[in-house]
Amino acid sequence: MWLASEMAAFAHVAELKSFTAAARALGVPKVAVSRAIVSLARRLGTRLLTRTTRRVALTNAGLLLRPHCQRLVAEVDAVRTRFAPAADGTRSLRVIVDSGYGRLLITPLVPRFLEHYGDFQLQVALVDTLPEAPGRDWDLLICNGAPERPEFSSTALGSPPLLLCATPLYLARHGRPRSPSDLSSHSLLRVITAGETDNTAGLRLRRAGEEQQLRLKPSLQVNDPALVHSSTAASLGVGVLPEFMCRQGLAMGKLERVLPDWSLATPLQLQAVYPTDLAGSAAIRLFIEFLLASMVPVLSGEA
Repeated sequence: MWLASEMAAFAHVAELKSFTAAARALGVPKVAVSRAIVSLARRLGTRLLTRTTRRVALTNAGLLLRPHCQRLVAEVDAVRTRFAPAADGTRSLRVIVDSGYGRLLITPLVPRFLEHYGDFQLQVALVDTLPEAPGRDWDLLICNGAPERPEFSSTALGSPPLLLCATPLYLARHGRPRSPSDLSSHSLLRVITAGETDNTAGLRLRRAGEEQQLRLKPSLQVNDPALVHSSTAASLGVGVLPEFMCRQGLAMGKLERVLPDWSLATPLQLQAVYPTDLAGSAAIRLFIEFLLASMVPVLSGEA
């Protein structure tokens, strides 16, 4: 216990470069901070600070110790924030969302959620890079495909199929593919997925027990499905799109299925991901239940 408090004192001194400021931030006498630093240095058997009347500087050992102490303070603050009851009875949730599908499926639902649950303090951030490990700045991640790490748990939100679509104008100009191999002569427009590092696209097409694996060079790869949809609608190529984005265009004749007898073998895997140690959070459970009730009709065409 004493070691933890000494490390917290050191983290504040290292950050603020002042014993007086650190004591003020911790709400303790300055002498208590000094004693904590002396005791910590004695425990570790090395000098951590050089101190003059004008400045405080870290030794090499202090520089090595600082990130460990900062992580300790951050974890303590996170636990305090997470488990301390709100004074006004509000509930809070920090959500980060894969920007591509977040704009389409999540952000339109946020106002409706807050209408139902006015006591929530909701933070929503759209991100282009998904976290690789649980962080202190988010509680819930909405994305396509759950990171396979033991620190994460997940709940499936839906698996909408992917379709190959193009406009009648594009197909009239460039011809209608009759077999998967014909796609090699067409401009392919698709959403790039996390972890892809080259400029080729792997497509697995399936039909009645038959399967073909294709390696193509797309004309456009972006992380925003809305841009793929608009480029497809502009007759720039064959788009690989979620069915719910093509539904209206197909119904109105503005888009046509390409290779309608074939389906893409791997659909989207929309997931709600959260740190495993938050699996029992009532706020996370409530938000996920709301998403399931609101998104499933959209994905299934019942909305």
